[in-house]
Amino acid sequence: MSGQEQDFPLPPASFEFLVLSCKMQAEAHLGLFPTGKEEEPPERNFPMARHAIDLLAVLQEKTKGNLTLEEQRLLENSLTELRFRYIQLLEESKKQS
Repeated sequence: MSGQEQDFPLPPASFEFLVLSCKMQAEAHLGLFPTGKEEEPPERNFPMARHAIDLLAVLQEKTKGNLTLEEQRLLENSLTELRFRYIQLLEESKKQS
C-alpha cells in the first residue's frame, strides 16, 4: 500500500475538527480513554495535557471576534470541560501519591 492510499476517507479540514483533535489529545493525556486493561490505572501525562489545553486557549485568543457562535461555543465548552477535568484528575492524583 502506498503512502497516498487510505482505508477510510478523512473528514474535511475544519475549525471544528481542529478543536476536537486538540481536545482528544488532552483527554488522551488525561487518561480518559480506556486502554483495554481494566486492572491497570490509566496513564496520565499532566504536562502534555496542559500543553494541549494551552494550545486551545491560544486558539481562542487568536480567533476572538472571528468565530461563528457555534465555533465559539465549541471552543469555550471544550476549554471549560478540559480545565475542570485537568484540575479534578490532578488533585485526585496528588491524593493517591
